[in-house]
Amino acid sequence: MKKGLFFTVFTLFFTVLITAQTFQLTSEIRPRFENRHGYKTLMYSGDEGASFISQRTRLNFNFQQEKLMLGISLQNIRVWGDVSTLTSNDNANSFHQAWAKYQFTDKFSLKFGRQEIVYDDSRIFGNVGWAQQARSFDAVVAQIKTSEKGELDIGYSLNNDSEQLINSLYTNVAGYKTFQYAWYHTEINKFGLSFLILNNGVEFLNSNLEEELNYSQTFGSRATYSVGKFSLDGAIYFQTGKILDNSVFANYFGGNIGYKVFNEFQLRIGVEYLSGKDMNDMSNKVKSFNPIFGTNHKFNGFMDYFYVGNHMNSVGLLDLNTTIAYAKNRFSAKIIPHLFSSTAAIYNGSSKLSNNLGIEVDIALGYKFSKNVTLNAGFSKMFGTSSLEFLKGGNRSTDNSWTWLMITFTPKLFASN
Repeated sequence: MKKGLFFTVFTLFFTVLITAQTFQLTSEIRPRFENRHGYKTLMYSGDEGASFISQRTRLNFNFQQEKLMLGISLQNIRVWGDVSTLTSNDNANSFHQAWAKYQFTDKFSLKFGRQEIVYDDSRIFGNVGWAQQARSFDAVVAQIKTSEKGELDIGYSLNNDSEQLINSLYTNVAGYKTFQYAWYHTEINKFGLSFLILNNGVEFLNSNLEEELNYSQTFGSRATYSVGKFSLDGAIYFQTGKILDNSVFANYFGGNIGYKVFNEFQLRIGVEYLSGKDMNDMSNKVKSFNPIFGTNHKFNGFMDYFYVGNHMNSVGLLDLNTTIAYAKNRFSAKIIPHLFSSTAAIYNGSSKLSNNLGIEVDIALGYKFSKNVTLNAGFSKMFGTSSLEFLKGGNRSTDNSWTWLMITFTPKLFASN
């Protein structure tokens, strides 16, 4: 399998090298050390933290000939030591992206295949770039230039476990059977304005053990504005429809105010509200907002306590945060404190607990050795409350912290015009 894959890749390389009008071959190697001692959830007393090194390796092929464009990204994801030094079979290889795009006119194109889908601040659609494997979709996307500053994307995806003769329940962990969406963005003077509507279909077995497909809808808007040293952004989204035969009524809003004190130093104050469901609410309604396909590591603290494979269908979240950022020449630094609260009531039996979930402090540093070598490091600490301990388990009094160190190499291996 491995030999066949790389033989195919290098055959493709030499073929397109001869025929391409434009061809680029780039790469990425990204090892990352982590010490997890309370990452994602509170540690229990007596437990030891985990230390490991993971690595992303990519080869990216980009090809253009007249109106045709191709993008292929080969990816290998591993934890150091998960494959024996004498292995004859390494199954960690995959295609992160494999798409073809045809530009029918200056204003209309279609893009088919495995591809990243990223919009606005990545809150609803993102590539989850922090995760070594990242996220991509099997989809077709129509891209339409509606005006000089306006663009409209319309996307469609349909998932199956395999080629089939009769329909069967889709069991993959992609989280959806099918989706359709439309995203529009325009700029008016100093304003940026986006609209998004997503129709997400999830297949399940109902109470009669019959296959059923329910659709939920996420729709809303995001706006940005900047003038001088000030910048503003805000977004609001609603969710409705059905999930697993349960009605959905959920909402989200978020916003940030930024101020550039001087060229190297910036401040930002942010708030995010994701609706939740009271723990004593016995209705079947889904009231907890789900960011769906967002890059959730980017939001609500780097320790990923919320919405990174967790906290779904829970008590929601209010995140008040401040970013203090410094960048000069090749060096950058950030400190980001978060104050977390639930937006719905937390109950332990009949006793109502505090909505206060705790404080997380994130520190991130970066240094760019050259245009294709960057070193990043970070330290985060969670100061949880008894309410967070009740929700997550573990012990809030232990040292709940996370440390990481990552170096990224992104050389351009070949380019032709």
